[in-house]
Amino acid sequence: MRQFTVNQLIELLTDQEAPCVSLYQPTHRHHPDNQQDPIRYRNLLREIETSLSKTYPAQDVRALLERFEPLATDDRFWNCRTDGLAILSTRTRFQVFDLQRPVPELVVVADSFHLKPLLRITQSADRYQILCLSRETAKLYEGNRDVLDPVELTEMPSTITEALGEELTEPHQTVASYGKGAGSRPRVPHGEPAMHHGHGGKKDEVDIDAERFFRVIDRGILEHHSRPSGLPLMLAALAEYHGEFRQISHNPYLMAEGLDVNPDALDLDQLRAEAWRKVEPLYLERLAKLVNDYAVAKARQLGSDDLLQVAAAAMAGRVGTLLVEANRELPGRIRPETGEIQFGDLAEPDTDDVLDDLAEMTLRANGEVVIVPSERMPTTTGAAAIYRY
Repeated sequence: MRQFTVNQLIELLTDQEAPCVSLYQPTHRHHPDNQQDPIRYRNLLREIETSLSKTYPAQDVRALLERFEPLATDDRFWNCRTDGLAILSTRTRFQVFDLQRPVPELVVVADSFHLKPLLRITQSADRYQILCLSRETAKLYEGNRDVLDPVELTEMPSTITEALGEELTEPHQTVASYGKGAGSRPRVPHGEPAMHHGHGGKKDEVDIDAERFFRVIDRGILEHHSRPSGLPLMLAALAEYHGEFRQISHNPYLMAEGLDVNPDALDLDQLRAEAWRKVEPLYLERLAKLVNDYAVAKARQLGSDDLLQVAAAAMAGRVGTLLVEANRELPGRIRPETGEIQFGDLAEPDTDDVLDDLAEMTLRANGEVVIVPSERMPTTTGAAAIYRY
């Protein structure tokens, strides 16, 4: 799964070169349900072509569609789906996102990307990550209460041989190779095979390798995954590795409580269930704190659930935290010139969703947006804002 972060969402909210094509569709993880997915995808491509043809010349339409078409016949792509698919494309970009929740089937061709489904998913409060760690391998997963999926480790190693290379001591060199190809040997800069003078199978050397490996993994996860996502990180490892890793870790997102298990002995659903059992109390505690913070802010005239007031504050960059009710839609749009809310019908082309507009405005001003389940929402209007001042 390709990780999607809040920073990416904010970047996509900036001005883009038109036309901006946004494609969303629900997908399926298993056979035979997933057989319908490429068929629905091709139908959506026809909708894109029809929409583009109304405004743009044929050669521009063809150039844009050429980016989408290879996926239509890519069996490997359709056999490795999650619960939803988002594709955002312009003349200069083509990004595919795997979604862990279903999304409505939708194609939008406009001057900017349609980001409402992504916003709702990325700002949900129940998301977390799991680092599955041994002395020689690291794997990262991202999930919520319902699903768990592997995350591609980007710009960082996932094995001890990739992480340490020539620094590996002899005990590890006898059982592992450096690089992607099996049987490959470390090489010095001039291309000659590297010579190693280790002490053999001493346990302390293996321990040193493990500590070095843990440091590399800690830095990589923090830089490339925890900071960009902002998600809590749970460690899943044998009990003996927890102390070693926590002692060297500088990751502020690392949860105090982890899973003392051999992660390779659990399937994904078992791992998700064990993780959610420990994440859920923290999730509920976070929601309770947000609700309390809102109550305190409102009592001090630093919070509101009045949509007109919240819209004005969001336009002024005053909203520090915005709570949005999950699965709630308020058809309408916020006029950018005045902040006035015009309620309407979602069937009308110019009608958007007021709650999502508020969320976008808050994110653009570097505020925090949290999607809250209906039963935990402290207001009846669909929104609750905590002001910065």
